[in-house]
Amino acid sequence: MEKLIKACVSILPKPLQEIYYKYEEKWLYLVFGGLTTVISIVTKLALFYAVPGEPKWESTAGVVFSWICAVTFAFFTNKKYVFKNETHGAKEFWKVFFSFYGARLATLAMEEAIFVVCCDILGINKTLITFLSQVLIFIANYILSKVFVFKNKNEQTSGETVGTEQAND
Repeated sequence: MEKLIKACVSILPKPLQEIYYKYEEKWLYLVFGGLTTVISIVTKLALFYAVPGEPKWESTAGVVFSWICAVTFAFFTNKKYVFKNETHGAKEFWKVFFSFYGARLATLAMEEAIFVVCCDILGINKTLITFLSQVLIFIANYILSKVFVFKNKNEQTSGETVGTEQAND
């Protein structure tokens, strides 16, 4: 995947390559965050359309199911490609894993509150709220990942990581 990304960037004009590398983490978060958003929306809407009628539990089930799918995808792509977080040993891996899922629980609660208020109480269309809520979730997830989950690891290895990754590519 890293070689594919670098190959795509290499065909850009030099000034755009410089912009990409200057803001690489943010560009990668946009790409993988976008894919995570697509996974969230598709899995949520699939459940909405698969359940006949509109039972009150449908919104909660859709949010939770899509959250599990999207967060699992996001964890591995954010860890490897966006924040370039390397863990050594099971203990360190599980610490980052649970930290990531814990931070994402906050945005799950935020999304669930949005759906309960907007869909279940106010009766706003679930498809519309699905798309609108994703903007807030996207921003909140980046901030939580950057500030709480991957911050310490990146600060400890940022100088070492850049040099070794460029040498390995």
